Amino acid sequence: MAKIPFRYDTVGSFLRPQELKTARQDFENGKISAEQLKAVEDKCITELIEKQKAAGLHAITDGEFRRATWHLDFMWGFNGVGHSKTKTGLPFVGEAAMIDDTYLTGKVSVDKHPFVEHFKFVKQFEDENTVAKQTIPAPAQFLEQMIMPFALENTSKYYSSTEDLIQDIANGYKKVIRDLYDAGCRNLQFDDCSWGMLVDSRAKEFFGTDEAGLEKIKEQLLRINNLAIEGKPDDLTIATHVCRGNFHSTYASSGAYDAVAQTLLARENVDAFYLEFDDERSGGLKPLASIPDGKKVVLGLVTTKSPKLENKSDLIGRVRSASDYIPLDHICLSPQCGFASCEIGNKLTEDEQWAKVALVKSTAEDIWS
Repeated sequence: MAKIPFRYDTVGSFLRPQELKTARQDFENGKISAEQLKAVEDKCITELIEKQKAAGLHAITDGEFRRATWHLDFMWGFNGVGHSKTKTGLPFVGEAAMIDDTYLTGKVSVDKHPFVEHFKFVKQFEDENTVAKQTIPAPAQFLEQMIMPFALENTSKYYSSTEDLIQDIANGYKKVIRDLYDAGCRNLQFDDCSWGMLVDSRAKEFFGTDEAGLEKIKEQLLRINNLAIEGKPDDLTIATHVCRGNFHSTYASSGAYDAVAQTLLARENVDAFYLEFDDERSGGLKPLASIPDGKKVVLGLVTTKSPKLENKSDLIGRVRSASDYIPLDHICLSPQCGFASCEIGNKLTEDEQWAKVALVKSTAEDIWS
């Protein structure tokens, strides 16, 4: 069976069609039942998968169509996690991300996670050209959610030490990963903005600590990701996508990967890295040299934050430049992030979205054909 990453790929989320947005709003307002909402989700996901196949993609996803956000819905599937409508949102550049406040209500554990059933729905559409990919937030993202300064007071009600929280989250992930594997998943992607926060010039302010504290947090984030991966089946591919926030075409942080290269890129036990490199906020390509031999990197050179199409020659030049640090045969190409990390989506149309995917495909074919 083919495995991620493919030479041309996507991060996973796609713009929600209006039919789906309306159904979700109707469900929240009590106008339709959960079963009726699921029927609309099933229909829209089926149509999306047909479009992914028509676009020539080899990894198919549900576009995250059953989620409000790329990460929080996954956390809500755990015991000990609650959420409520936010009053302030999260501070992105130019706009607050009005996503639910999410916090601990007890010890973290998991029973039957709903994402396993979500995966099963997509898997039925696999064929000789495609495999199903499941995207979930990285364990580090889950941990970060609960140890940021605004969350610590509440988290301390249930955990006297961060290590105990790390163990419980990692054990929960191990169960979800095993359940996904038993459901036939062989391609899993962690999505992780925690490292993007750490490379920002305001990182000490974000985490309420000093330089030594940041180094400790890096080790904790690496530890929880590797703990969750530990003991995975040999034929399960786990990749990770790292970015700096993606909400309604805006972002949360900026900074080059240099500050986390020797932690994240050199020591995280994933098979591949999907890395955001679409603009100057991402810094240079030199950190790619820290990726161990044999691992692949997916360069996110095509932005999902704007409808403007990149110049293909420029993209090819960037890929060639990356090959100074990692063998060309170990490089792949994708958009820098999802097209709709949250329901609101980025500021482009569905046609513009698919034009971006087509550009990624044609550029990759020009480079590697």
